[in-house]
Parts: sequence; structure tokens; C-alpha cells
Amino acid sequence: MSTQESVSRADFDRLRSLIRAESGINLSPEKKTMVEVRLKRRLQSLGLSSYADYCRYVFAPATQAKELAHLIDAVSTNKTDFFREPDHFAFLTARALPELDALFGAARRPLVWSAGCSTGEEPYSLAMALSEYAETHAGFRFAVLATDINTAVLEKARLGVFQSDTIRPVPRALRKKYFLRSRDPQSEVVRMVPEIRVKVEFRRLNFMEADYGLPEALEIIFCRNVIIYFDRATQIRLLERLVRALAPGGYFFAGHSESLQSMELPLELAGPAVYRKWK
Repeated sequence: MSTQESVSRADFDRLRSLIRAESGINLSPEKKTMVEVRLKRRLQSLGLSSYADYCRYVFAPATQAKELAHLIDAVSTNKTDFFREPDHFAFLTARALPELDALFGAARRPLVWSAGCSTGEEPYSLAMALSEYAETHAGFRFAVLATDINTAVLEKARLGVFQSDTIRPVPRALRKKYFLRSRDPQSEVVRMVPEIRVKVEFRRLNFMEADYGLPEALEIIFCRNVIIYFDRATQIRLLERLVRALAPGGYFFAGHSESLQSMELPLELAGPAVYRKWK
């Protein structure tokens, strides 16, 4: 890239507005360098020599629709780990599931939503925890819906292949039970067992869409460390929609850095960053 090594302030502001309108992601002015770094590879892929050329491309009516997904993929953040914030998984199996069993009946098939699933560590952690619960609770079945706006991370998540060092947070017994190692002793990759992969449906979902296409009322929603990327007004609109999708008595798990208590939502605090819907 030789003709322009940085994006102009005017073009950056146009990109910020477009990204916010399409995805809800609110990029501060301080994110300009980050955006330049993340878009550089995309410019190279398109054979464009400057950020100005890219802006013309992404704002052109003929190319905008197909480029938007690539733009959002480039700027969205995807930090995740297996069993991240582990107290949530302990709460899920020790308290939330037994209480939901008592409320809805144990012999059912709850749908658990991992909203903002990134590369799959969270929904696969949920599937492992739920599988362990099912072994000691006859008739309990489940499914996990995992959604993200980023198409690239969803492709990786569907494969269920991970570097071996990334599964260190997984308890040893579960590592042995739910991960397959390569026949090559030098390989540093592992893969989720088919029995877990089949329990998780991955789907692209943009929180700004009018219809999320959810099949039923949900008993459990994990939406952790997601709303921090939106401005306050967008956070409130999004959370109102998510809570409407939650069945009365259902649980909402937020990130530990995210507080919902100052928002007028039909939720009550049930544990650290865990809320229950009663209306």
C-alpha cells in the first residue's frame, strides 16, 4: 500500500457510522489505528492501494452489500476462552438447571443460546457442562444455539478444532472425555468429539436485524462481554429484545464487567452477573 498509509479522519468517520448502523458496534475515535491494521489485509485481498480506494469500494452501491460482512468481520473483537468466568458454569449446573427442571419439568429439551459465540469455546463449554448434567438426570436433553456476526469465526467454530494449549481451562476429566487428539504425536491440535459438535448449531446473527428467527422461548441465554461494544441506547434496545426471547423463569448470564441493574428490565439479580426473568 503506497498511495495512502492511513485512513483519513473523514473516511474513518464514515466507516464508523456505517459499522454502527449495520452492526451496532460503536468504535471510538481512538480505534482508528486498530481499524487501519485490521483492514490492511482486506485491502490487499481486494487489490486496492489505499484506504480511500477501499472506502469508495465499500460505499459503492454495486459492492456495498457483499463487502459489509467482510468489513464487520475485520473490526469485530473475538476474545474468548473455554469455561471463561467458570463460576457461571458452576451456577448453571448446580442451581439454574435444577430450578428450571422444577419449573418446566426435567423431561424436556431446553434450547440454550450462546449469543456472541466467537470461535466456539463458549457454546462447546456449555455443551460439555450440559452433557455432564444429562448423565445424572434421566430424560434431560438439550440443544445449544451459537450465533455471531463474524462469518470467519463461525467457520472456525463449526470445525471444532483447537490448539491444544487453548483447552487448558477445561477440567482434566472433560479434556479426556470430549476432545480427540491427532494420530500424529507431533500435532498440537485437538477436536471436539462428534457427540458434542452435533449438540451445537452455529448461525450468523446480526443483533441489528429485525427478526432473530429464534424457534422458541429460551430458558437460558449467555450473552457475555458483548454489549460492551455498543453505546448505551443500543445496549438497552438489544437487552430488551433478548429478555423478550427469554421464558419467564429463565436465566440471563452477562459478563462480569457488564451491569444490567440500572436498566428497566424484568430481571432480578440471581448471582454474580446472573439474572432471572420473572415477568
